[in-house]
Amino acid sequence: MRQFALIGGTGVENFTLMDQCLLTVETPYGTVHPMVGKIAGREIVFLSRHGHGHAAPPHLVNYRANIWALHSLGVRKILATAAVGSLSRNYRLGELVLLSQFLDFTKSRPQTFFEGEDQGVLHVDMTEPYCPYLKKAVLDVSEKIGIVVKDGACYVCTEGPRFETPAEIRMFQQLGADVVGMTSVPEVVLARELGMCYASVGMVTNEAAGIADHRLSHAEVTESLKNLGRKAAELLQGTFEVLSPEQSCWCPSANQEVGKF
Repeated sequence: MRQFALIGGTGVENFTLMDQCLLTVETPYGTVHPMVGKIAGREIVFLSRHGHGHAAPPHLVNYRANIWALHSLGVRKILATAAVGSLSRNYRLGELVLLSQFLDFTKSRPQTFFEGEDQGVLHVDMTEPYCPYLKKAVLDVSEKIGIVVKDGACYVCTEGPRFETPAEIRMFQQLGADVVGMTSVPEVVLARELGMCYASVGMVTNEAAGIADHRLSHAEVTESLKNLGRKAAELLQGTFEVLSPEQSCWCPSANQEVGKF
């Protein structure tokens, strides 16, 4: 049973799996090609969020196919990475942050597996969007190995692929957002719908428009990720080594009300 998975976007090149094997998984939403390998003798599924060669932009990532494929492989706990821009002086360039809440400003992405009729309807609870038990495991490892991770960030997810305007950034700040990105939603929601634990480590790669004193570019993000990627890889590998397969949280029961409304 492959109970653990890493979903990586930009900047996870430093994450090393031994004995790698590429799989093909057919889902109701399309075909997915995850990688399976080993860390400390345990199997980990690695899924490149954007596909081979970073081919899919954020608004076209097949989030439902990705999460369905992991669940069908037996995955119950997902760690994810995300490049984020900082909206707050509390989260600075080059830091790692744990996401705790989100604001959803996406526009065109399918948000659920449960679309009525035979599938039923699910009003899934998102009081704690990111699994607190999985987050604690990350924080415990970070303290043990001496990598600073800041907890408590509120993430605003935008549609992309364009960067945000300064006016949008000011609005997000007023709403309480700390960091901005383009991928955590609906990924975190879909994982919860299938009863999977999910936590995301944000890598602060740039300051958002109106905060930075220069124009934003993807090249800046990529350059920032070179050092951050190494720290994130060490943190994630250490976390996977100590994770237990049991789900002691309420994530597994999140879909018990499917079809009751």
